Amino acid sequence: MSDQPEPQQPTQGWTPTDPEGAGGEQPENPANAGKPKKPKRPRRTGWRRLVPTWRLVLSTFVLGIMLVVGLFALGYYMVNIPAANAAATKQSNVYLYADGSQLARDGEVNRENVTLAQISKDAQHAVLAAEDRDFYTESAVDPKAMLRAAWNTATGKGKQSGSTITQQYVKNYYLAQEQTVTRKMKEFFIAIKLDQVKTKNEILEGYLNTSYAGRNSYGLQAAAQAYYGVDAVDLTAGQGAYLAALLNAPSEYDVIAHPENRPAALARWAYVLDGMVKKGWLTQSARDATTFPEPKQSIVSTGMSGQRGYLVKAVNDYLFDNKILTEDELQAGGYRITTTLQKPKQDAFVKAVNDQVMKKLDKKNNKVDNYVRAGGVAIDPASGKVLAMYGGIDYTKQYVNNATRRDYQDGSTFKPFVFTSAVQNGSVTQDGRTITPNTYYDGTNKRPVQGWNGDEYAPENEDQGEYGQVTVRTATDKSVNSVYAQMAVDVGPEKVKQTAIDLGLPSDTPDLNPYPSIALGTSTASVLDMAEAYATLANHGKHGTYTIVEKITKDGEEGAVTLPKQKTKQVVTREAADTTTALLQSVVESGTATAAQAADRPVAGKTGTAEEDTAAWFAGYTPDLATVVSVMGQDPVTGKHKSLYGAMGLDRINGGGAPAEIWTQFTKAALKGKEAKEFDLQLQEGAEEQQLPPADQQPDPGTDAGQDNGGTTDGADGGQETPDATTGTPSAPTDGTTTDGTTATGGTTTTGGTTDTGGTTDTGGTTDTGGTTTDGGTTDTGGTTTDGGTTDSGGTTDTGGTTGTPGFTTGGLTTSGRD
Repeated sequence: MSDQPEPQQPTQGWTPTDPEGAGGEQPENPANAGKPKKPKRPRRTGWRRLVPTWRLVLSTFVLGIMLVVGLFALGYYMVNIPAANAAATKQSNVYLYADGSQLARDGEVNRENVTLAQISKDAQHAVLAAEDRDFYTESAVDPKAMLRAAWNTATGKGKQSGSTITQQYVKNYYLAQEQTVTRKMKEFFIAIKLDQVKTKNEILEGYLNTSYAGRNSYGLQAAAQAYYGVDAVDLTAGQGAYLAALLNAPSEYDVIAHPENRPAALARWAYVLDGMVKKGWLTQSARDATTFPEPKQSIVSTGMSGQRGYLVKAVNDYLFDNKILTEDELQAGGYRITTTLQKPKQDAFVKAVNDQVMKKLDKKNNKVDNYVRAGGVAIDPASGKVLAMYGGIDYTKQYVNNATRRDYQDGSTFKPFVFTSAVQNGSVTQDGRTITPNTYYDGTNKRPVQGWNGDEYAPENEDQGEYGQVTVRTATDKSVNSVYAQMAVDVGPEKVKQTAIDLGLPSDTPDLNPYPSIALGTSTASVLDMAEAYATLANHGKHGTYTIVEKITKDGEEGAVTLPKQKTKQVVTREAADTTTALLQSVVESGTATAAQAADRPVAGKTGTAEEDTAAWFAGYTPDLATVVSVMGQDPVTGKHKSLYGAMGLDRINGGGAPAEIWTQFTKAALKGKEAKEFDLQLQEGAEEQQLPPADQQPDPGTDAGQDNGGTTDGADGGQETPDATTGTPSAPTDGTTTDGTTATGGTTTTGGTTDTGGTTDTGGTTDTGGTTTDGGTTDTGGTTTDGGTTDSGGTTDTGGTTGTPGFTTGGLTTSGRD
């Protein structure tokens, strides 16, 4: 034997000193001997460790699917089709006056269930085109539409609904109207089950009988009667399309209650008709021949007769506009709403309108008297609470609320906002003079405004009046259009618009455009809007958004509904508001609103007339109460605006007449027993300083301004203020009235209330020197009268030569002023 050691057999990757084997691996199974080793997968490092593996993704997806299926099965198993909810027998909402007495109860639901066969095919198709065009072919729910609606709502594209008609019917008939996830989940599962036990026609019939269409009407049958006075079976495609549009937003698309929303309503109506064409339910030729079917002006609802319907509608609009309640929530019922309205004042408003207008109408013998409408609102300036509102003669006869509609021009009641803006912005005239009540302006009729870059604008004065150089105060008293159009340009139309908005007019007020014409009231703010703005002036420039609701309870529970806090903000300086108030006091003392003096307390106010005399306004206030009244003309059949010429047997209805008389009677009654307070005013600097007219407009020394043809008074001046011929300071207006005891007669100025020889002075301060008195109180010497009152020298007279200035009497006849 050899002493050499025997050779060692090679190991398969393992030695006693390497327990893990070569490379740290365990010894291989002898059975695997000779097989190639499987390389180990390298461990993931860095960001790759954060990425889930496909196994994890797959397992998560499978588990998610199983969870969704499980939840769906659980929901389907647990949610059953319930009995009809309370909406089928909806409880009433109760509306109360501020003292707790009942104003109105919205009464039983106006619903008349009919079969699907009793609803015209056109109307059925219109609803489908508006709400769910694939109703007959789709499933009970549309998850894709629900997700799309949720995404659009979340991304700010507007709140949208992805519900099918089946889901909407479930919501209307089986569930409450609250917007919660629980309710939506119940709606989802009930819709699926309902689709299995009811036919599509049965579901559609139920939906058409439960949907709310406004005017307190539930279902298409009630809506057909409320809007068109026909049965649902007789609805045309055009009528059906309009009712279908209303289902989307009843409070917005009623073109009678909200004429300012007509464009949106017509767009929705057209969308419905186009959808019918797209689905083959209406031919294109029939679509082209379809014209918009105007709904009727009135409704039948005994529970809402008189003022009740107007007040309830105004309260509801307030709740919707301020997002206090939704229409669905309110329609579910059970609310007890205490308003700010005070019953004694409400009754006083109704009586004032009846006494001053309605009792004077002769509808049988005077066609124009059938057009007369009235609206009014009274607000507490300190709190912003609406204390009384007059909406019309009767809600069941004249459906639209004349106090809240925005389709009649505001006329000259807008002019104070121009002056307020002038003071607020420290504005000056074209030649650099600060605008104050005593600043002179050129009141020439059809005078083109200066400094305006747009098209030439030369407004007419009322009755073509010629005023020459007049102060802002006189121009306000007499409502001189040419002066205020120029002032609007001097201030800046954009600034004027902003001031009006700051005072209380909505920023979307129709025709509130930054042009010179803004000064003449071409905008169509509502009576309520104007009352809010005038209340801001009365409150020394502090504005608080109006409120008509004091408190709301739900099913007897206090605090169930939160009302917005009333915040007051100084929107214009006290000097701007108070100087405007002083200016408007002059309108009542010696301008177009002298009828308001009968309120027997300090009053500031402004009259106004819409174009073609379709509306006359008076907006006025005391320190305690701001009230706006408008008398309007509207055809009761067509709804078109109508002129008030000849109404109540009068040639014209102007702001200083019926509106001011209503205002006066109401204010006197509303404030009876309340001590009269003086206005506490802080005027702009220089507001009480007399000014001279521009140098190039002053008369030659030694001649009496305002004279014509040898010292006669120019009848065309109609209120021109001129410097005294001796002292050069402003003296009385040569309008035939007496101011500070100075009367101009026959071209001679006298002092201390005496007159020169050859002229006589009547008690109103007017003079007659061989001639006749013209409108505005100016005189003419040597002129002849033709056709009952036309004079030379450019002047005109009322019939028989009477004056046209309110409160001034000539020949025993007093007439109202015009503006």
